[in-house]
Amino acid sequence: MVGLKRTRIGDIERGEASGTPLVVWVRLGIALRRPIAISFSRDIDHGPVDGGHLDAQEVLLRLARATGRTATFELPTRPESPSLSVDVCIRDDAHRTLIINEIWNRFDDMGKATRSTDRKVAEASALAAVIGGDRPYRVAACWLLVDNAANRAIARRYPEILTVRFPGSSLAWVRALTDGGPVPSEPAIAWLDVRAGRLVPLRRASN
Repeated sequence: MVGLKRTRIGDIERGEASGTPLVVWVRLGIALRRPIAISFSRDIDHGPVDGGHLDAQEVLLRLARATGRTATFELPTRPESPSLSVDVCIRDDAHRTLIINEIWNRFDDMGKATRSTDRKVAEASALAAVIGGDRPYRVAACWLLVDNAANRAIARRYPEILTVRFPGSSLAWVRALTDGGPVPSEPAIAWLDVRAGRLVPLRRASN
């Protein structure tokens, strides 16, 4: 399949691949259905290492300000563990809602990400009760997937999981975050287009 003798394949499997042309690695990746991925690293003089995630957070913070809401960057829901924080928390006083927004550049562990969001929602409920006084705020959550090939592939591969876990209307969430409308009660997912600086509804096959 890749144009090599079995003995050479054996050499590569044993780690004796010195001098193997790049085209061979590409062919091996295709044969194994594990395509090789190569890219130039980030310019060492250009921005922080989490710049891609910051760009996405910047878009959401800008949208929150445009709707007249108060937004918090990296809000710790567990003060003793500040690393466990919400990407962007938006306070909607008009609808008395705390909006938990989790932004995903790419998933490494969807189950872990889901459990993390559930924990943050539960912990944010205590904060919502404090700021609401006699009329506690409710907590709503939304996942925003950075619009890229990796996330698109995940959405295509696991549509049932995403539908069951996020039954809310993606379109309604986009309108709520973009136009300042009512925040849906059920969680949902939407695309975050960093380059265009906007949110786009996630279209389901059943729509």
